[in-house]
Amino acid sequence: MKAAWYEKQGAARDVLVVGKMDDPQPSAGEVRIRVAFSGVNPGDVKKREDAFGVGMPYPRVIPHSDGSGTVDAVGEGVPREWIGRRVWCYGAQSYRPFGTAAEFTAIPLKQVVQLPEGVPLEQGACLGIPGITAHRTVHVGGSVKGRTVLVQGGAGAVGACAVQLAHQAGARVIATCRAEADKEIASRAGADEVLLTGEGLAKRVRALVPDGVHHIVEVAFGVNIKTDTEVLAQGGSIATYATNTPMPETPVWQLVFVNARLFFVGSDDVPADAKIEATRDVNKALEAGWQGLDIGEIVPLDQIARAHELVEHPVKPGRVIVAVTSEKI
Repeated sequence: MKAAWYEKQGAARDVLVVGKMDDPQPSAGEVRIRVAFSGVNPGDVKKREDAFGVGMPYPRVIPHSDGSGTVDAVGEGVPREWIGRRVWCYGAQSYRPFGTAAEFTAIPLKQVVQLPEGVPLEQGACLGIPGITAHRTVHVGGSVKGRTVLVQGGAGAVGACAVQLAHQAGARVIATCRAEADKEIASRAGADEVLLTGEGLAKRVRALVPDGVHHIVEVAFGVNIKTDTEVLAQGGSIATYATNTPMPETPVWQLVFVNARLFFVGSDDVPADAKIEATRDVNKALEAGWQGLDIGEIVPLDQIARAHELVEHPVKPGRVIVAVTSEKI
């Protein structure tokens, strides 16, 4: 089969290789997916460039955790009824060397989700890490039904998912965006109000919710924590999945005075049952008519280095996915 891999870390064009390797065979409890599309997430790029200083976890890494395609073989203990099903998967390259940037990938059945009828395979490749991260950041502090949720960065992949999942859960959703052109993305995802970031944001949020917001989904902890603190209701919570700086200053006393709760969410290490709940709720949203995430670029597998560069330096909004086969069932 054709696959992409790297055996050392560094710049995309320096380390990513496309070539031939043996087809994987599903072990007990696994299915093999004929991959149609492979999603590229910021975490995939960071692993490849060793942004966190972890080093090479395996001698060869086939990148990307998210993907979509059709099950074409099953391992021992997996019902044969799975063969032929259109699916999306997550965590293919989480603590494993074999991701979705290949014509076939073998993955535990628990990390495979049937794609709802009518949802294109392209969309399926976008759902894993953003959907699980968003779901956990929305729900980690408890039920949001009847509460007000602020989603910072509501036009990004995780942000738009969080807007939709909070809306689906019965919350009033306020989203923020950096540009006027992004506001439509957050609104389409289900935001009740969309505000531009910048001067006076806390005052504008408080004008909408005088008693403060109950829960905040945060994409840039360092730059936003002061504003988050100013708009948080007594006993409110903040769940962050990213930060603009690794060692931010935090207004501890102000957070103490409002009895704030802070949660830090990394998608790879979300509890297994929470991941399964997330996949169910993402599918429910799609079945209810949510159109999913915008796709900005579809790049062929032979140009995977370009796909990584587009994630590092976007030229247009939307997800970047890699077309592995021509399958569009």
